[in-house]
Amino acid sequence: MAERRLSIQQGRIIDPATGLDQINDLHLIGGRIVAIGAMPDGFEPQRIIDATGLVVCPGLVDLCARLREPGLEHKGTIESETRAAAAGGITTLCCPPDTNPVIDTPAVAQLIRRRAKTRGQARVLPVGALTKGLAGLQISEMAALKEAGCPAVGNADRTISNTRVKRRALEYAATFDLTSFLHPADHDLSEGGLVHEGRVSTQLGLPGIPEAAETVAVARDLALAEQTGARVHFRGLSTARATEMLAEARSRGIAASADVSAHQLFLTEDDLYGFNANAHVIPPLRTQRDRDALRAAVASGAISAICSDHRPHEPDAKLAPFPQTRPGISALETLLSLVLELVADGVMNLSSALARVTCNPAEILNRTTLGRIEVGARADLCLFDPNERWRPTPEHWLSQGQNTPFFGRELHGRVRYTLSNGRLVYERA
Repeated sequence: MAERRLSIQQGRIIDPATGLDQINDLHLIGGRIVAIGAMPDGFEPQRIIDATGLVVCPGLVDLCARLREPGLEHKGTIESETRAAAAGGITTLCCPPDTNPVIDTPAVAQLIRRRAKTRGQARVLPVGALTKGLAGLQISEMAALKEAGCPAVGNADRTISNTRVKRRALEYAATFDLTSFLHPADHDLSEGGLVHEGRVSTQLGLPGIPEAAETVAVARDLALAEQTGARVHFRGLSTARATEMLAEARSRGIAASADVSAHQLFLTEDDLYGFNANAHVIPPLRTQRDRDALRAAVASGAISAICSDHRPHEPDAKLAPFPQTRPGISALETLLSLVLELVADGVMNLSSALARVTCNPAEILNRTTLGRIEVGARADLCLFDPNERWRPTPEHWLSQGQNTPFFGRELHGRVRYTLSNGRLVYERA
């Protein structure tokens, strides 16, 4: 049962959007923040949470998390994966359009939102398909998708080879003020590749995906963004050169943004040794130089968001010989801890790091009411212990997919409570 009147006392409240950073109290009524500081007159909380020693920040906003429903429920469901999201402090997440059926009609978008509302522990925002069936041939009915609750459109990991179709799709999306999520990969250069083309791919005898597969796609899409005036967002950059291209384009006023998957900030191609299937991801893990450049771009703001890029799989998907394994990491429950590890590593301060998973992704979605702590705002909150150390284990994993390379690794910071619309959706004793 949701706590409709709740006080959170003596937590360190950090709101990157407003610069708030102070030890204080929060008071909630009916899913909204009604006061910061003194308790309002006549306010009688049904529950008090002692947040001493905890950080209270906005609920995390994740720009890419595959929930596998509808169509691939043997890998995950809206119920199981949003439960894992809540355990990771995530209160809003975007579901890519490559479900089955594809999110290219209002009916599918509404189905996902309805199931999330009745079964989920986090807000699910479906990303509409940029082209019908993700086939890259005809643009989708974007006006109807926006009306059905899609804040953005994209083609998931499917490339749009026809540049004319892509231009028209971006123009059409701009007409409805929709952000276009773009997968930066040239199909012809990346087709058949499994890992980064370089030293490790040669040593392991695995087909590679060259850096140019990403940079060629980024160059084309930046040119189209400049031509059309569309608002584009690169979903999952992985190379140093691509970050340089993005920063240069942004300096010229092109409306482009990007995110990076959290694992790309910690893992490199060296983690593939031993044919580690849990390090098989798309885009592939790149070099140490690329990893360092991605960290620098996140710190500078050239890359403004960090996402989980959550892709849960059934066990068999990672047990075959490496070329037959499926790419992806189950990543919702480690997102916040990896972001906090960047703080521990001195990459950026705590407020800046939290901005990459709260107000910044909300701004990319043009949903600026999310990712904030202020009077009148939704009470989407994450309370975490920044000093706790923990090691993820299969026994305590909530996602249906246990495909993560971070099992057994000591991580920084752990969620204690998560509130969505004022409702306590996760509590760890």
